[in-house]
Amino acid sequence: MRVAVSGSTGLVGSEVAASLSAAGHEVIRLVRRAPAPGEKAVRWDPGKGEVDAAGLEGLDAVVHLAGENIASGRWNAARKAAIRDSRVNGTRHLCNALSGLARPPETLVCASAIGYYGDRGSDVLTEESPPGAGYLPEVCREWEAAAEAAVRKGIRVVSLRIGVVLSPKGGALSRMLPLFRTGLGGVIGTGRQYVSWIAIDDLVGIVLHALRTGELRGPVNAVAPVPVTNRELTEALGKVLSRPTPLPVPAFALRLAVGEMADALLLSSARVTPNRLLDTGYVFRSPELEPTLRRLLGRL
Repeated sequence: MRVAVSGSTGLVGSEVAASLSAAGHEVIRLVRRAPAPGEKAVRWDPGKGEVDAAGLEGLDAVVHLAGENIASGRWNAARKAAIRDSRVNGTRHLCNALSGLARPPETLVCASAIGYYGDRGSDVLTEESPPGAGYLPEVCREWEAAAEAAVRKGIRVVSLRIGVVLSPKGGALSRMLPLFRTGLGGVIGTGRQYVSWIAIDDLVGIVLHALRTGELRGPVNAVAPVPVTNRELTEALGKVLSRPTPLPVPAFALRLAVGEMADALLLSSARVTPNRLLDTGYVFRSPELEPTLRRLLGRL
C-alpha cells in the first residue's frame, strides 16, 4: 500500500512508519516544511489549514497521529487551546483535503484517546460507553467528530482511542523510570485509579490491524486487555526493577505541582477494554503488565 503518516517523527508515528516500511509498504510522510527533492513527503501546515492535496492523490490509506504533546507542560488557557486545536483543526483540515480528492484513500486510521471516557472509577468501559465530562472528553469528542468529512466521502475511518503507551523511549514509562530506579517511586493518590495501558509494539500492531481489517470502523479502544490500578502498576514496576516503592505521592501535592493536569491525567480512572480488537481477531503480544515491563526493560 501507499500510506501517508502524520506525526511520523513522534514516539508512535516513527515506529508505525518504520514497521510499514519493513512490511514493504510505501510511506509518505506529512511534514511541516518543504520536502527535499526526491523525499517521499507531502507538506502540510495544520495550524494554517494548508495541505498539499495534490500530493495525497493515489494513496491507499492515511495514518493520522499528529498532535501537541498533552503532558509536556502545565496546562493554562493557551496550552489547552493548543492541545485542542492541534487535534481538532488538524484532523478537520486533513479530512477536508482527503474528501476533495479525485481518488481518496480507502482507509483513515486516526488517533484519539481514552480521555474520551473521563474519570469513571471502576466502571468497565467499552467502545459503546458514553463520553465522560470535562476538558479531555470534550477534546476527544471534537477530535473524532472532525473526521466527519472523510466519513461522508465514504472513507473507512477508524478512531483509535489510545491508552497510556508504554515504551522506554518516551511517554509515561520513560518519565517514571528515573524515580523508580533510584527507589523513589510510589503510588499516586489512592492508587485505586485504573490505568488502561498499551505496549508500543502492540499499538503499532493495532494500527496495521486497523489498516487491513475492513470490518473495523468507528471507535476502537487501543488498550491491553488487562487494565491495572495505579497501585498494581507501581508494584509491578518496582518488582521488575528490584526497587522498593515506599513513597506515595499525595493528590494535593500533584495538584500543586501540575495543576489541572493532575486530575485529568494522573488521578482519573478509566478501566477500558479492547472489545472490537478482540472481536476482529487481534492477538496481543503484550496482554499482561509485568511480563510486558520485563520485555520492554530487558529484565527477563
